[in-house]
Amino acid sequence: FCGGGMIWRCGKHCLTWGVPLSPLVMGVINVTPDSFSDGDVYFSTDKAVTQGMALLEEGADIIDVGAESTRPGAQPVTEEEEKRRLLPVIEALAATGAVVSADTMKANVMRAAVAAGAAIINDVNGFRDDGAVAAIAAADCGAVVMHMRGQPCTMQQAPEYADVV
Repeated sequence: FCGGGMIWRCGKHCLTWGVPLSPLVMGVINVTPDSFSDGDVYFSTDKAVTQGMALLEEGADIIDVGAESTRPGAQPVTEEEEKRRLLPVIEALAATGAVVSADTMKANVMRAAVAAGAAIINDVNGFRDDGAVAAIAAADCGAVVMHMRGQPCTMQQAPEYADVV
C-alpha cells in the first residue's frame, strides 16, 4: 500500500490503483489463427502491434498477448511456433513503453517473453509446466495465475465442480 492505494510492481513498471479502488484494464490480443474471440484477425505482427497501440489509446493499462489458443478443443502449438508469433509483438509493444503481459503456459516461452520485454506472465495453466514456477521466480515480473481443467483439447470433458470456494 502507498498513500492508501496499491502498487503492483511488474519489472520496470509500477501499476497503481487508489482508494476508492479503480480497475486496471487489460486489452487482449490473440496472435493465433483459431482463437475463440479474435482468431486470425491479428495473426500478423503488424496487425497485432497496431491493435495493441489502439487499445492503449482507448485506455488499456496492460496489453496481454497470447500466441497459443486455449479455446475448448484447441490443439497445442510448438514452443518454437509460439515464440515466433509472440516475441516480435512483445518486443514492439514494450519498445513503446507499454506494459505487456505474455499469455503462455510454457516455461521457456515465459523466459523468452520476459527477455523480450514482457512485464507480466499470464498463465492459464497455473504455472504447472515443468520449470514454470522457477521461470517466474527468477524473473522480475508480475504474475497472473489462472486455472483451466485439463488442457484445451480436453477441458470441456465433464467440466463439473462440486465446490469452488
